[in-house]
Amino acid sequence: MERVRQRLFAVLLIVGFFAAWEVLCVALGVSDLILPRPSQILATLIARAPVLWPHMLQTLGATMLGFALGVLTGLVIGAVIGVSRLAYDTAYPLLIGFSSIPKVAVVPIFVLWFGSGTVPAVLTSLVICFFPIVVNIATGLATTEPELEDVLKALGASKLDILWNVGLPRTMPFFFASLKVAVTYAFVGTVLAETVASNRGIGNVMMAASSNFDVPLAFAGLFILAGLGIALYAAFSLVESRVTGWATRKREIAV
Repeated sequence: MERVRQRLFAVLLIVGFFAAWEVLCVALGVSDLILPRPSQILATLIARAPVLWPHMLQTLGATMLGFALGVLTGLVIGAVIGVSRLAYDTAYPLLIGFSSIPKVAVVPIFVLWFGSGTVPAVLTSLVICFFPIVVNIATGLATTEPELEDVLKALGASKLDILWNVGLPRTMPFFFASLKVAVTYAFVGTVLAETVASNRGIGNVMMAASSNFDVPLAFAGLFILAGLGIALYAAFSLVESRVTGWATRKREIAV
């Protein structure tokens, strides 16, 4: 009952936020060229739905493909780094250096190699989302106690057996935590590439809307991206609760 009450209160706060946004814009006479009202954004979403739908599917498809490739890449690299000290010492500095590069700088390179379109968006999504997965997988594998490994080796387990039966299951909480972060990064990468090197997608729609001073349409694109991100985050959270429920603790609110 307490949990239901908390969720209801959270929903009321969210509704109150948008209501306050609407009232303040009307009361202060804020132009929609500066900050459109939520009702204007909703009306734009409804009116432009037939036009926005294909762009939303384009962005979602490119994001999910880049995200899937990023997850696969992160799993492989993270597993290698997590089990090999040599790989850790060699690859980790390179990964940190690569992750420090602003991804907007690599989009023109992808365009030069592959031309404009979907491929640069997929690759930008990949390179921006795989690093959190690498770090969390490597961290999860590093939490396996050396004493446990020694016992398993004494019982005849190979290094691959220990990795498959002990190491990887222990990384699941870290893995799902990284997925929820990485999927939001993947959207950032896709939209970033679409604003630079694509004539399709929500990023391209937002750039065109900004050029035409159609601020409600630009905010409608932001709302679509936020909705997709929240939906995927919730989906991964649901899967996480089913797969790694054994590793979660009771949630407590710090006062």
